[in-house]
Amino acid sequence: MDSLTQIVLGAACGEAVLGKKIGNKALLFGAIGGTIPDLDVFVGSLLHHNEIDAMLFHRGFMHSILFSVLAAFLLGWLVHKLYDRGRRLHTTTQKDWIKLFLWSLFTHPILDCFTPYGTQLFAPFSNYRVAFNNIAVVDPLYTIPFLLSIIVLMFFKRKSRRRKLWLKLGLGISSVYMLFTIFNKLYIDSVFKSSLADNGISYRRFSVQPSIFNNILWYGIGETEDNYHVGFHSLFDTSNHFSDWQIIPKKRDLTKEDYKDIIDLAWFSNDYYNVEALDDGDYLYKDLRYPLVETRDGYKAVFNLKLYKTENRLDMKPFVPEMNDFEFTMTALWERLKGK
Repeated sequence: MDSLTQIVLGAACGEAVLGKKIGNKALLFGAIGGTIPDLDVFVGSLLHHNEIDAMLFHRGFMHSILFSVLAAFLLGWLVHKLYDRGRRLHTTTQKDWIKLFLWSLFTHPILDCFTPYGTQLFAPFSNYRVAFNNIAVVDPLYTIPFLLSIIVLMFFKRKSRRRKLWLKLGLGISSVYMLFTIFNKLYIDSVFKSSLADNGISYRRFSVQPSIFNNILWYGIGETEDNYHVGFHSLFDTSNHFSDWQIIPKKRDLTKEDYKDIIDLAWFSNDYYNVEALDDGDYLYKDLRYPLVETRDGYKAVFNLKLYKTENRLDMKPFVPEMNDFEFTMTALWERLKGK
């Protein structure tokens, strides 16, 4: 999920492990641990000169179970050596620090798995991208109550029972909401299946996920031989069906046979994609997993990558979301969320 959410969860892990011993410092170190996996964005840029390779590095090995374990032991040993000295001598143990970093590091990729982006939890042994698609990358209803609970507990003494109560409250509310999103996803899957059948769409496969910032308005995409069929459904809709259907013809102006980079990008998009040639000689790669957004010119894909040829490969220009009228798009999203 977004960086703020990962910081909050990491801080909660730090508090659970070492809060009684070192107070608010545990929140800080837990937040650091919860941030580390996302540093793969910067590591990828340093390791790869090709922007496609750098993007694909994100949520790879640094989001794996193996990395969490190795980094926890290394950081636990290092931080204990640096912290356990002077007046703080023997106030913590190396085991304490290993546990803190293990929980803060490990919960980061686990939480990411619930989003649609895809997380290589089992790297380097498998490049399978785990994505349960039950919660948006940014969902305020998950993050805000959790964040407020962590902020409140900071004002109590480290051994106060109220501090523990607020920690349990933050973890409890966020976990209950996550369970809601899981059951909601199962329900929406069945709604999308029946909607495809009612519209006579004989699909190969489908994918469903919530739209950004909420778990009320959902986006579904079904693949057929020649097209993608996409629709929306709000929990507040009067009918129990998806609507606002759009048919997107498959377009492959560059194929997997042309460039290996298309194979990699298709893997990244779980094969829900289009590639369109542009007038300037470049190509527009559209990741259709993500919900289309409503613009003044109709529904458009938002996760677009501009590709260009370089020697025997493809590279891409920096990603910029295509929302020319952000206010209009957000208003349209809110109006559709309220149901129809």
